[in-house]
Order: sequence, then structure tokens, then C-alpha cells
Amino acid sequence: LMAAVIGRRPLEDGLHIVGGHTDAPRLDAKPVPLYQDGGVALLDTHYYGGIKKYQWVALPLALHGVVIRQDGSRLAICIGEAADDPVFAITDILPHLGKDQAAKTMAEGITGEGLNVLLGSLPAAAAADDPEVKDKVKLGILRLLEERYGMVEEDFASAELEVVPAGPARELGLDRSMLLGYGHDDRICAYAGLRALGDLEGTPEHTAVVLLCDKEEIGSVGATGMDSVFFENTVAEFLALARPRGGDLALRRCLERSRMLSADVNALHDPNYPEVSSPNNMAQINAGVVVAKYTGARGKSGSSDASAEFMAEVRRVFNEAGVVWQTGELGKVDGGGGGTIAMFLARYGMDVVDCGVGLFSMHAPWEVAGKLDAYMAYKGYRAFLAHTRR
Repeated sequence: LMAAVIGRRPLEDGLHIVGGHTDAPRLDAKPVPLYQDGGVALLDTHYYGGIKKYQWVALPLALHGVVIRQDGSRLAICIGEAADDPVFAITDILPHLGKDQAAKTMAEGITGEGLNVLLGSLPAAAAADDPEVKDKVKLGILRLLEERYGMVEEDFASAELEVVPAGPARELGLDRSMLLGYGHDDRICAYAGLRALGDLEGTPEHTAVVLLCDKEEIGSVGATGMDSVFFENTVAEFLALARPRGGDLALRRCLERSRMLSADVNALHDPNYPEVSSPNNMAQINAGVVVAKYTGARGKSGSSDASAEFMAEVRRVFNEAGVVWQTGELGKVDGGGGGTIAMFLARYGMDVVDCGVGLFSMHAPWEVAGKLDAYMAYKGYRAFLAHTRR
């Protein structure tokens, strides 16, 4: 998605961009996902993005997605979110029989092939006593899908079905100062950016853009990832409308003169895990939106390192707008690391810096964010989109 408010200055003077991603770690249904074993029907899944697999068992799950039938008609799926909906689950072994599992590492205790979602246990009514019919429970699920949704088994091949934690985001803490929800990485920043663009007053000096992409959790690949030409092509379309004879030079000037906040989350100092925290350089919850000069892993691998000049510009914009902000790194230098979409925009020569909400339990089914941090992300994005360069 690319949304824009066209500014007073020519597009060649550059854009002010807030860019994030809307995908989140999850479980995807495989192309042939439905099968029966041990008297139950199961959904075979392939996990998406970096997850700790053991976190996904023994909790209520919902099914979201879209099915495109052979005739091209579209079926939206959302099961597990309404109060009277059924939910789903992945079973775990009982502790009485879990000796061998307990002896394994946390990474090995639950395998990717073991993330099979429990769908049902009742055999199809008409086939319950028919010895000629195999997989009666699977047949029962298929009949329910056809009766309720008009879906046949082959439709799974042209579907995008995602298994996610069931239930709404909730206020966290006796003081209600935090938010517990699925997909904060990176929807908390994506929403703040889009809301900030919609709340701009008047016409900004520079064209203000919010860019939301997919596939960041697996490397920003594909036609909908940031490592595609969607953004470049869309800016070219803008220029063609504004200046039909501008050509490639106008596009290159526009991209190089643009400024961007890479609106992605960061890690917070967690007192439960101080061994991975970097003293004085880890963000803290409800201390403001986090500005990260660089991300990357260990020796800044995969990083986009913002210039000192652009850091000063962001400081000025935030301070003048009363935005509470802090700096942060993703843990100790040798502890690991991570990346964002910043590097894919920086290759145009534009100034980019990461700026987003700090989280506890990043990539877990339920992530924790501070309310103040979420609001300051919105306030900071709005100020950045509207500001006039000196």
C-alpha cells in the first residue's frame, strides 16, 4: 500500500516517507493441508518468519485468510475471533510422558512438522458406519467447509490461510499502561503511520507518503516485498501525472532527495533477560518512540546506518513537536541482531533512519508495547510527514 498527500513543492524536491510492514510471524496452511490421523482432522502448516515454535502449542488459535475459487470468486475466512466462534489448537505432550521432549533444547522440543492444527474429531454423519469410507473425520470437515463456505478440497491450492493467536488486543497491567496483542511487529507502527497521514492538517510542503509492504519477516522478497520495484514504479506514476515529460532523471532526483522514517519496532530492555541487554543503549518501555541509527547483526551486517546530519534533523523535528523519543540498539553487539526495510530505501541515496515502538516478547504470539510509546510513534510520524526542511 502506498498512500500520499501531495505537497506544495514539486515531487523532484523529494518525499517525506513513513514506511513499515504489515506481515507478522504466523503459521501458514500448506497447499495440501488437510489430513486425518489418530481419529482427528489436522491442518498441516508451514511457519512464516522467525518464531519460537514451542510458543505456538496449547493456546487458542484463529484462522484468517482468503480463498480464490476456480471461477475466480473470492472467499474471506475468519474463524476464531467472534465470541461464539470455535477456536483451534496445536496439542502438546503431557508432562507425564514428556521426559524425552524435556531433555531436548527449546529449539528442538517442538518441530516445524509438529505444528499441526487440530480441526475436528467427528466423523461425517452419513459415513460414520460405512467401512468403505476412509478418513471419515476429514470427510466431515470437508462437508462442513462446503456447506458453510462453498469450499472444496482443491480450493486449498489457491488459498492463503494463516493461523494466528485468537482474541483481541488487551490492556496490560493494573495501571493499564501497556498493550498485549498479536502482530505489534509491525502493525503497531503501520497503523500509527497511516493514522498520522490521515490526520495531517492542510497541505504539507513536501509530499507525504506512507508505504506499507509485505514479506519483511522473510527478507522483503517477492512482488509485495520492499525489495521489489513497486515503490519505484508508483513514484514514477506520480511523476507522470505531475510532469509527463519528467522521465527517469526526475524519478532519480525525487528518490535521492527524499527522507524516510523506517517505521519498525525495536527491542526493549527486559529485566528478565539482562544478559542480552546493552547498558545505556537499550530502549525502555513507555520512555518514548525509539530512534535507531542502525540495526543489523553483530558488525552491523545488513544495516542501514543513518547519517549524523539526518539524525540531527529528526531530533529537531521531534523536539519542536514535543515528541518523547529515545535511542536504542537491538541488544548486545555479539548477541544477535535484526534488520528492517531501511536498507532497501537507502539504496536510492535517500536519508533513512529506523524509528518505531519498542516491544517485549517480539515475534511471540502475544507481544507487549507501551501505550505512551505507541502514541509518540504516531505523534512523531505526523510531525515528520508535515515538517518543512531548513
